[in-house]
Amino acid sequence: MLPFDIDWVSNLREFITLLVVIDPVGTIPVYLFAVSSVPKHLHRRFAIRAIAIATLVLLAFLVGGQVVLETLGLRLGSFQIAGGVILFLFALSMIFGDSKPQTEIADAERDHLSGAVFPLAMPSIASPGAMLAIVILTENSTNTVAEQATTAVLLVLVLCLTLGLLLAANIVHRLIGDTGASVISRVMGIILATIAVDAILAGFDTLDIFEVAPPASSTPLSGETG
Repeated sequence: MLPFDIDWVSNLREFITLLVVIDPVGTIPVYLFAVSSVPKHLHRRFAIRAIAIATLVLLAFLVGGQVVLETLGLRLGSFQIAGGVILFLFALSMIFGDSKPQTEIADAERDHLSGAVFPLAMPSIASPGAMLAIVILTENSTNTVAEQATTAVLLVLVLCLTLGLLLAANIVHRLIGDTGASVISRVMGIILATIAVDAILAGFDTLDIFEVAPPASSTPLSGETG
């Protein structure tokens, strides 16, 4: 494969994975509540600030997450299994528990609308699931620097999409309502649960606990390239 060739299928899977764990649509109600007491002329700055903070946090995990893993002497397979389990629990909370907007709006109420940092930037945008997904998608032993840079670009694209939705939040919320956001969040939870199970199976395979039949094509968190 030439250096400038692009694996569109693999990139699309990574993009969808990041889209699911960041959940831009589910962030809209959180944003609307957080800015309810903020002057309208500051809403744009509020959204940009939240996205900027979330971007810095996620890029820090992209750059340093693997270093931390290696420093602690942890094996990729173990991290894949742990990450898969946490992602799966996160997915279950999206499917069966309170919806993401409801839970994080409650957090905002308790924190007296502290603003763009909490709960909008964290944990709504830069969620624990997103942090884990970033580390797994950029594992050094299976991804080249170019591939990790591509993941960074895809991450920025998802965050730009999130920013666009936040800036258009009032219009989007009128179209889908709280119920629509809740339904979309649960559908994303089902997708995320499937991705999490695949990551767990890939972790068992990496540790040679048992052999897992390879998929027809690479999976987002399997640590394989397409």
